[in-house]
Amino acid sequence: MGIARKNQSIQDWITQQWVILFGQRIDNHKYKWLLGPFGGTNGIGLKFIEQLAKDEGLVIDSHRKNTGLLDSILNLGLPEIELKRLSPDVIDFYENTSNYDLLLKAKWNPFFKIFGTLIKSVFSKRIEQLNVPIENLEDASGLTNEIIKLVDSKTKEIKRTIWLRTFKSSGQVVYSGVYETCSLPNKQICIKAIFPLPNGNATVILTPIVGQNGELILDSSGQRIGDSGFYFLLRDSKGQLWSKFLKSFKDKLVVSSIKNRITATQTLTLWNLKVLEFEYEIKKLPPQRI
Repeated sequence: MGIARKNQSIQDWITQQWVILFGQRIDNHKYKWLLGPFGGTNGIGLKFIEQLAKDEGLVIDSHRKNTGLLDSILNLGLPEIELKRLSPDVIDFYENTSNYDLLLKAKWNPFFKIFGTLIKSVFSKRIEQLNVPIENLEDASGLTNEIIKLVDSKTKEIKRTIWLRTFKSSGQVVYSGVYETCSLPNKQICIKAIFPLPNGNATVILTPIVGQNGELILDSSGQRIGDSGFYFLLRDSKGQLWSKFLKSFKDKLVVSSIKNRITATQTLTLWNLKVLEFEYEIKKLPPQRI
C-alpha cells in the first residue's frame, strides 16, 4: 500500500491517505486522459500559476485580449446538428471568456452547509482553492474573470489555459483551475477542469451536450472510472499515482442565452441530493473595456 508524502499538514496527509486506501493505483500511460498539474504544499492561488509556468518552461501571458476557455468551440467535437443549434452567445462566451463580467449567487442545502463550513475552515482558506461562499448569496456578488495563458516562449503556442476567479470585494481566490479538453477511453471528448491541491488535484470531467433551446449542458454523471465525473488524483511518497473516482458526487452546468442575456446554473449533488447551486449572470463588457 502507498503512503502519502510527509512534511505537509496533517489534514492534507489524512485526505491523501484516504484516496490511497479507497482509490486505485493508475498508470501514467494508460490514464493520460486523466492526468493534470498538481499543486504544492504552500498554497495554490497565484503561487501555483507561477510555479506551473516555471516547472513546464512556459511564460505567463495574462494580458492577451479576447481569450477564452476554449480556443474554438470545435474543440468539443460536437455533432454538426448540435453545433448548429448551439447559441452563438454561448459560443462567444467560451471562445472570448475574458470579455465578460461574472455575477454569482449561491444557495446551499442547509443539511450540507456544515460540511461546506468544515471544508472551508480546514482546507480552502489555507490552500487558496475551492473557496466557495458558505453564506447564501441572494444578491449577486461580483467575480473577477481572468483567463491566463501559459505559452511557449519561442513558438508562442498556448500550452495551458487557467481560469482564475476571485471575489472583487475581498480579492479572495474562489477557483484557480486549468481548463482543457480530453478524450475519454470511449473517445468521448469532454471538458476537463483541474483544480490543483497539495501533492495532487481535484479533476472534474464534463460531457458536453446541446439542449433543445441552444444551451450548453456540461454533465459529470459517469458511473465508473473512465467516464465523466469527479476524480481525486495524488502522487504518494514513492512517486506512484493514485486516483479516487467519486461516483456519488456530480456536477451539472447549464449555460444558456435568452434574448442576449447569458446565464449559467451549476448544480452540485451528492447521493442524488442537491448540495449547492450557483447562479451566474454573465455580462459582456462594453467595447472600450475589452
